[in-house]
Amino acid sequence: MRHLFAALCTFGLLIPAAIADTPKSTLDKIKSSGTLVLGHRDAAASFSFKQRDGTPAGYSVDLCLKVADGIKRKLKLDSLKVKWVQVSAESRIAAVEKGTIDLECGVTTVTLSRMERVDFSNLIFVDGGTMLVKKASGMLRLDDVNGKKVAVQPGTTTIEALRQGLPRRRVNVEIVTVPDLDQGLKLLEQGKVDAVAADRTVLVGLGSSSKSADQLSLLDEDFSFEPFALMLRRGDPDFRLAVNRELSVLYRTGDVDEIFYRWFGQLGNPSVLTKAMFYLNAFHD
Repeated sequence: MRHLFAALCTFGLLIPAAIADTPKSTLDKIKSSGTLVLGHRDAAASFSFKQRDGTPAGYSVDLCLKVADGIKRKLKLDSLKVKWVQVSAESRIAAVEKGTIDLECGVTTVTLSRMERVDFSNLIFVDGGTMLVKKASGMLRLDDVNGKKVAVQPGTTTIEALRQGLPRRRVNVEIVTVPDLDQGLKLLEQGKVDAVAADRTVLVGLGSSSKSADQLSLLDEDFSFEPFALMLRRGDPDFRLAVNRELSVLYRTGDVDEIFYRWFGQLGNPSVLTKAMFYLNAFHD
């Protein structure tokens, strides 16, 4: 009996410790601190980039700011401070896992392997991976880059698509890793690589920022399908619901159109896939 009593006492002592180790929900943290911490990229135009004055901007950034407004209303806060933290393609997942940021506002592709570490909002964009090349090269299709040097960022789905997807199509390239796409563009302009690989929409922004924009073009083909979403911590359904609720309002009311055309107007109307994505994620409350 004494052993049973001791065991129960020990168990009772462990319960508070276990409760103390339970992570605080993101909404509770935001409410107590009055701050929402958002992650952004420095050079992922037109989704998430740093302006000349150092402030974040872009399509994903604007969506996150709308989410912030919704969370402020939900928590009935008089004010909500938004704190921006810069992340990279390689550091973004760990930043979400560790709670360094509450929500990642970048250009992140949803994958099953990433779902083992983090959670995602509903989709915010649909894109495809392709390559930026010099017009003078005459390269138009994926077959044309066989045997060529291609610059790509590590820590992205693009590099995996190049390593695994292209060989299945009997296209092999020499991969040149670069710290960011701006460096890849410089190598392309200098003739040190033949192409820069990334998501099509990101490459549009990259190419248009170049002084030699009129000498650059995109391949006609895509080599991957890239569904983008906002990234958040796993095991926090209330926060995920709060994020998705605001995205659904934007899609349902059509207010997302203003944000889309602000950043991608030069591309014309949303693609059929993107329109379908908005429609399929316009959930009612």
